[in-house]
Amino acid sequence: MTRSPRPRRTANLSDSIHRQLNMYALAASAAGVGVLALAQPIEAKIVYTPAHAKIGYIPYNFDLNHDGVVDFQIETGYSSNQYFHTQDVFAFAPVSQGNNKMAHAKSKNGKGLARALKPGVRIGPKQFNPQYSAGFMVWRSFRNGSFSTTGQWINVNNRYLGLAFQINGKIHYGWARLNVKVTNQNPPFDAVVTGYAYETIPNRPIIAGQTQGTDEGSGEQANASPPGEPTTLGPLAMGAPGLSIWRRKERAESTQ
Repeated sequence: MTRSPRPRRTANLSDSIHRQLNMYALAASAAGVGVLALAQPIEAKIVYTPAHAKIGYIPYNFDLNHDGVVDFQIETGYSSNQYFHTQDVFAFAPVSQGNNKMAHAKSKNGKGLARALKPGVRIGPKQFNPQYSAGFMVWRSFRNGSFSTTGQWINVNNRYLGLAFQINGKIHYGWARLNVKVTNQNPPFDAVVTGYAYETIPNRPIIAGQTQGTDEGSGEQANASPPGEPTTLGPLAMGAPGLSIWRRKERAESTQ
């Protein structure tokens, strides 16, 4: 006697189960999008430009944000008369950029001096005086048979010139890194620019020597879920295998 095949039964799911499965699917989709978003690097807020340029009588131009406008200049200078002669390394903002400023030191002998900041110094509003858009880095005079040298940039390596300039009327902070050596040659200064940077967020300080970062004083990128992110989204994003893991976890927790 031949038996006819037994008809398959169709499982009828309740409306509540359908709703739960739909919620799981939506959560898994959202989690997948979130994982992709976290994998993308956060845009850096510090723009760094490496350089290796020797300062001479022709001004070296700093265009910190590369918009075609010169923000600052550095040059060596020379002046002389029948009584004495002077030589210097001088940093300044162009006349057309008179609102740009540089970190200053207390003047000596009537000379406005540019500060030589150490690595790690915070460059912000307190470093600047509205009167200083220029300053002598090194100033050397020869008078009555003797030399006199003034400034904070005498024989230094990896020191930073603090800069404040404007983009669309808003203040941004930056730095220029230089090595300066005083010699017995002519000109008596060997000054080299080795890089410069600025913070793209207006009014936010920058750390001297900082070349990258996504937050003030930080070079880290987001690589973890935000606090409070549901722990079930990761397994759900894996699809069916993840859903099985999530179910086993739920059962285990319910028996504790």
